[in-house]
Amino acid sequence: MAENKRDYYEVLGVSKGASEEEIKKAYKKLARKYHPDMNPGDKEAEEKFKEINEANEVLSDPDKKARYDQFGFAGVDPNYGAGAGGGAYGAGGFDFGDLGDIFGSFFGGGFGGARANPNAPQRGESLRTSVNISFEEAAFGCEKEVSIDRIEQCPDCRGSGCAKGTTAEVCPDCRGSGVIQQRRQTPLGYMSTSAPCQRCGGKGKIIHQPCPKCGGKGMIRHRKTIKVSIPAGIDNGQTISLRAQGNAGKNGGPAGDLLIVVSVRPHEIFRREGTSVLCEAPITFTQAVLGAELEIPTIDGKVKYTIPEGTQSGTTFRLKGKGIPGLNGRGRGDQYVTVYIETPRNLNREQKEALKKFSESLGEKNYEEHKSFFGKFKL
Repeated sequence: MAENKRDYYEVLGVSKGASEEEIKKAYKKLARKYHPDMNPGDKEAEEKFKEINEANEVLSDPDKKARYDQFGFAGVDPNYGAGAGGGAYGAGGFDFGDLGDIFGSFFGGGFGGARANPNAPQRGESLRTSVNISFEEAAFGCEKEVSIDRIEQCPDCRGSGCAKGTTAEVCPDCRGSGVIQQRRQTPLGYMSTSAPCQRCGGKGKIIHQPCPKCGGKGMIRHRKTIKVSIPAGIDNGQTISLRAQGNAGKNGGPAGDLLIVVSVRPHEIFRREGTSVLCEAPITFTQAVLGAELEIPTIDGKVKYTIPEGTQSGTTFRLKGKGIPGLNGRGRGDQYVTVYIETPRNLNREQKEALKKFSESLGEKNYEEHKSFFGKFKL
């Protein structure tokens, strides 16, 4: 193709920052204007129509548009600039290896893939485990032990993989890079690609005398028991992160983290909502009528609380400061106690008669809610 091609944005009459919708609208307008059916026998209109379609094909495709914006025609047209001697893709010209290196600088890898240094420091993988604690342990904090199988640096070779007194040889084929550059002729010109070095297996080094303990890997798997400090106020499902307690890094890289998911066992009496503790307490009919001093269980132990006479079933009382400590160490929540009246069972004859006489002596005046509710439904 000729090298005097017009800029695609100029062809469509839009700016370089034009949106997808603006490009689409401009193309439709020009395509209608220069379509061969609208201009029969007009060679100039036909050429412009081809030019418009070529511009739209590139600018309407996000990938092609990005390459065009970065490299111009050379980024989207492999034949652009080709001359009698091969031009841009002929001998001594621009090849895909060069373009791959350019793309690699922007996107992390060229046409031959990423070319990471195999001997560069690499961070170890993080590990995940769990720990089971009681309701009270979650409230006040505790110390637990967890056992994990993790990858550690070999103590004999200190991660080198070599037997004592020996060192690894830099691979002569890849010169320590771990990859081999391959250049081959294609119908489009020369193409450069990268492949793992077969001699060293992509490691960039050759170990002639492997460490007998780790077999040349430089790492061993070891079972480790670690003490974990559980902070007061932690909740079910929350995660504790221990820095650098995961798998060891490679080539001097940092170790990964150990993530511990906390599982809190349900309590037989208490429930938790945030920093609040909730529970229900049964009271007798007499206690509800006359009032009483109760011993209420809390996570700190039993405390005395006086309920007033005439307490209704379902009434909730607050015990200030008897809830869960804040995870950030600031203050404590409250405990909320909901009382309900337990109906006595298995009454004997005398008790039933006494209860009937007591009920008859009261009448409806002592049951305000009962009177109000059923009074609404009288016909």
